[in-house]
Amino acid sequence: MALIIQNIEKILSLTDEEKELILSKIELKKYKAKTVILHAGEICKHSYFVKSGILRSFNINDNIVEHVLQFACEDWWIGDMYSLISQKPGNLFIEVNEDAEVALLSKENQEELYHQIPKLERFFRILTENSLVAHQERLMDNLSLSAEERFEKFCSKYPTLIQKVPQKQIASYIGVTPEFFSKMKAKMLKK
Repeated sequence: MALIIQNIEKILSLTDEEKELILSKIELKKYKAKTVILHAGEICKHSYFVKSGILRSFNINDNIVEHVLQFACEDWWIGDMYSLISQKPGNLFIEVNEDAEVALLSKENQEELYHQIPKLERFFRILTENSLVAHQERLMDNLSLSAEERFEKFCSKYPTLIQKVPQKQIASYIGVTPEFFSKMKAKMLKK
């Protein structure tokens, strides 16, 4: 579990006792690909830290079309922030794309850690702020960039995912149909 400690220590330093306390509050689970670990309509009770593998969050609209919100690779956090913070039913699914080992930090344990290690509030505040900035940037990109430009940004942000994630999920993430994505990618490769 050293990876999660390294992730936290990118922002703040921890004593050995604090590290042990954090690790004692985390549950480690292994999931097979295609496992849905959170369903829309459920209350998100955990923050998920990806130790290995790939997870994605998405929702499904009334026309049964998936909209991928986020991918999370090794050393990334993922969750349904709305549901986790409000403790109301969320609208996101979180699915395992590739066999994964995931650290689960329950909301209750996270709150306990805030009391026992107050500086962890700063860590999670920074994570939340970074998430807000990324989502705002993505929204602005969807409003102002072409599909090709959004795909290029995706390639920059997630260089390891291009070969690991189905093209229809990449298409969904950048906001185009799989058919348009295939044509666009073929056109880009010819350049």
